[in-house]
Amino acid sequence: MSAERGSVSSVLLRPPKAQALLVLGHGAGTNARHTFMEQLAAALADTGVATFRYNYPYSESGRGGMDGERVRLATVRAAVDAAETTAPDLPTFAGGHSMSGRMTTLAAAQELIDCLSGIVAYAFPLHQPGKPDTRRAQHLAEVDLPLLFVSGDRDRMARLDLLRVVASDLPTEAQLHALEGADHGFKVLKRSGRTTGEVLAEAARVTSAWIARQAEP
Repeated sequence: MSAERGSVSSVLLRPPKAQALLVLGHGAGTNARHTFMEQLAAALADTGVATFRYNYPYSESGRGGMDGERVRLATVRAAVDAAETTAPDLPTFAGGHSMSGRMTTLAAAQELIDCLSGIVAYAFPLHQPGKPDTRRAQHLAEVDLPLLFVSGDRDRMARLDLLRVVASDLPTEAQLHALEGADHGFKVLKRSGRTTGEVLAEAARVTSAWIARQAEP
């Protein structure tokens, strides 16, 4: 999808009677077919949200390291364009897990993406693990789209009190949903009595309800 690095693969999962399409990017250390991404896409499909998952050039090739930011931003924009072409009848949202949520908001902050109705950031990486600050969120004030943050309350890359302040201070509509007991990968401790599957189902329900509200007149 990036003109500079060539094409990458993508996966469309469209349930019957889909209400919207979410362009869904993966985290820094995974890829579009990682188990987490497949489970999240399946959970979203169960709530009527279609997904268009995609790789970046580095994750497509399987090599170590990440592409430069310019290439990743170009990949996000290309993925949104390809997704809209694939399902032009559905309202289009975009975002993803961790790094991809941040790349999508950066892309939207730098240049308006006309076809998007909103951005969903799962486990937005607000800061380095155990080093809380909000510098990575400075660009969010330039995003002229509704935002949904879905974050675990054990996420060491997004202290919840800081993320709440970030979301409440944004000039655009922003909602934060906290997943009780979940870490950055939405995993929960055994003693919580919940499973990762249940956490993903909750994240999907919240996403679906939020998307439906964005479509209301």
